[in-house]
This record gives sequence, C-alpha cells and structure tokens, in this order.
Amino acid sequence: MATRTEGGTGDEILINVTPRETRVAVVENGVLQEILLERVGKRGLVGNIYKGQVCRVLPGMEAAFVDIGLERAAFLHVSDIRPESLPDSPTPASGERWPAITELVREGQELVVQVIKDPIGTKGARLTTHVTLPSRFLVFLADSDVAGVSVKIDGDRERQRLKEMINAFRTEFGGGYIVRTAAEGAEPWALRADMQFLQRLWASIRERIGETSGIVTLYEDLPLVLRVLRDFIGDNVERVRIDSRETCQRMLQFAEKFVPEMVPRLEHYPGERPIFELYGIEEEIQRALGKKVPLKSGGYLIVDQTEAMTTIDVNTGAYVGHRNLEETIFKTNLEAAAAIARQLRLRNLGGIIILDFIDMASEEHRRAVLKALEKHLEKDRAKSHISQVSPLGLVEMTRKRTRESLEQVLCEPCPLCHGRGSIKTAETVCYEIFRELLREARQYAPRQFVVLAAPDVVDVMLDQESNSVAQLEAFIGIPIKFQAEVLYSREQYDVVLM
Repeated sequence: MATRTEGGTGDEILINVTPRETRVAVVENGVLQEILLERVGKRGLVGNIYKGQVCRVLPGMEAAFVDIGLERAAFLHVSDIRPESLPDSPTPASGERWPAITELVREGQELVVQVIKDPIGTKGARLTTHVTLPSRFLVFLADSDVAGVSVKIDGDRERQRLKEMINAFRTEFGGGYIVRTAAEGAEPWALRADMQFLQRLWASIRERIGETSGIVTLYEDLPLVLRVLRDFIGDNVERVRIDSRETCQRMLQFAEKFVPEMVPRLEHYPGERPIFELYGIEEEIQRALGKKVPLKSGGYLIVDQTEAMTTIDVNTGAYVGHRNLEETIFKTNLEAAAAIARQLRLRNLGGIIILDFIDMASEEHRRAVLKALEKHLEKDRAKSHISQVSPLGLVEMTRKRTRESLEQVLCEPCPLCHGRGSIKTAETVCYEIFRELLREARQYAPRQFVVLAAPDVVDVMLDQESNSVAQLEAFIGIPIKFQAEVLYSREQYDVVLM
C-alpha cells in the first residue's frame, strides 16, 4: 500500500545520512517511488572508468574478461567494443561482418573501459569501451562525433532549437553529445558551460590514460548525494531535505557552481525525529522487501524475484466489484498496472519481468491495461520495453538493470532454507533421520545411537512417530536416544554412534 507522506503533493527528495550509509528517497505527489542506497564499503561502480587488462578471451562466447582491480574479473562482450576499423555508428554497416572477439582483443592487452552494470550476485561487472560522461544537461560521447536529443523531449521546435545549439557549440569544442531531458528550455550559455566542463573532464582523463600503466582507476562517478543534484533535479522537484548539516553544506556548494536554481530548494532537516520515520519511508522499505503488495481495492500483487527473472502475479483478493466479473477484473488490472510500475522502481527490479494480469476477455480492456502500464512507467529513469499480451495471457517486459535490486542490497539468502523460501517440515526431517539410522546400522555395529536434532523434530519423534521409533529399534536391534539442541535449525541433525 502506497503511503502518503506529510510533505504535501509536490515532488520531494529526502536524504538520510549516517557515517556508513546514505539513503535517498524520491517522493512524487506524496508517495514514495524510489529508494537509492550507497554504503561506504560498497559504492556503486556504474560510470567509473578504468584502465584494465584482458585476462581471458572466450571466442565461444564472443567476449573477454578484463581485470579492473575488483574481486571478480569484469565481462566485456564484443558488441560493447568499438573496433577502430568500423565507422562511428554503434553497429557495422548493413552487410558488414562484426569482427570476432579474437580480432579485437588479446590476453594481456590494456584497455580503457567503463562500467555499465554493477556486479550482481555471482556475476562480475559489465563493461564497455564506449566511454560516456554525463553532466546536468548533456552526455558526452568520447568515441563519437554526432549530436542527438533525448526522445523524452517533446515538441519539434524545442528539439530543433537544442540540436542547432549543440551543433553550433560542437564547432568550437568537437565531440559527440546527447541532450538530456533536463535540458528542455535550457539557455544557450548553460549548455555551452556543460560542454566546456565535459571537455575539460575528458581531457584530464586522457592525460591520466597517457601517464599511467597497468590496472588503474581513471575516473570515479560522483557520490550519491551529488548524483542526485545532477540526475534527479528538475522543475518538478519542490525541495530536497537533508538530515545532515555537513552534507547539506556540501550539496549547497555543488549546487551554487553547477545547479544554481536549486540552491533555494535545498534545506537542512534539524528535527529530532528521523526524517525517514517522519515521512513513513522506513515502513515502505520494509513492505518493499515482502512478496505481497496489497491494492486499495482489496486485490493484491505477489512479487517473486529469482536470478533468471521476476514474476508479478495479480489477484482480485477481497475485491468483488459492483457490476460484473469482467468489469471487476478490468478495474483490478488497471490498479495493478499503477502498482506494478511503482514496485519496479521502488524495488529496482530489472532484467526479464513476467506480469500475470487477471485474464480479460475484452481486447479493448487488454489494450487499456497495457497503455496504463506504459503511462505509469514514463517517469521511470530506467529504460523498459513492454511486449503485447502472450497467448497464455502473460505480459513480457524488460527493464534495464544497472545496479542490484533493493532486496539484493539489503538482504542475503536465508541460512535456514538457503534461499529456497521454504524449509522442510519436522515430519520430513524425521523420515530422513530414520533412513540415516538404517544406513548407519548396516555399516556399523554401535551399542547405541544418539540423535541430536532441533526441539520440534525431537518432539515429533517422541510423540507422533514414537511407534515408528520403537519398530525401528526392534528391527535394527540398537537402542535410539534423542537429544534436543536449541541451536540447531530444523533441517540440521547429527547421528552419533556410541
């Protein structure tokens, strides 16, 4: 259930700073939409630029592993390498063969690479040789000489104005650029200042490339609190509240230099009550770690995140509607579309996502639900692609994954069930113990067996299964003693030979 905050209807950004962790909450129209976290010992790597060394080339996968100084080697696919023999376009011309990975890199070769995906689970970081540098209004393309405008900027006249300005400034500075959504309505001097900043930054990186050898970090992206000012701030953000005076001062200094119009919107929160508790953010984070998401109508979503994909199931629950079954299903699916878009952002779910809406007989209703889902995803900064409803009634979609999900950042696999999401019943464990006792009795000839197990397993053994224990003792001719161990998990047991 989405929680309305006490901050009104405008968009707000709340920042909670502690010595080891920074958390950012994006609140739109009084509802939490996104959570970003950065920890001192585990900063995100996306955007960082390294000079790395190729440690392994895999022709069968058309990829290479590159050592950039991390715990695991990073992954570089052939499609993320820009061959010098190819034109500036990201893919070869029509009919032209893309060079094999062995023609582009070799083991031991030094490469300048940029991280495009953080390490996730057992997978290393994903790399590219297409270096890009973002500023507030622009993205600099280090290996290109083209100018583009974000597709999210509407209006042919504004798009043309921005493109003409960028092309005019490029005659002075050179390089390739993409105009970001935040540049809509920007003044020429602001765009030129951004371009000049990016050129100077790239010149300093190139200087480091020439001066260094081996595995080196060439550039690290801004910390989270400053990335917020660069990437999130727009006219729709009414204020940014920070609960750390020192961090607030740091953000003010950055804003005065790069985003002066945001200075009056930055404010320090001095209250005694924690800022996330005041806005109900802590409760929302806890709910975002659960599988069940209640809907206002009485329906609910079930969110299952696995390594391969995420599935979201829509159920009517207690909602019975007021007209007919088809109308009830349609209303539930429309509400679910809004909730799904929010959960994707809030939980930072990426990769392949399967949506199981309640089956709708009407083609018009199916189109309306898909259109509603697309509309609610418009404010999502991560790119997504939605397919049509499959013959099985499922909606397949993808959402770009660059960082770990909220669950992957905050949680780890359960030590009791080892990530399965369930544990064996006490009865099942009892039968496993019976089989183990039979096996041990055939191999050895002890005077007595002592079984160490969890208290609830021992209780079942001495109660419901007491007859089975007596029959087993008579069959193997060896007495069996049970000892409850309070520190044992249910599936843990030991059979001791006396």
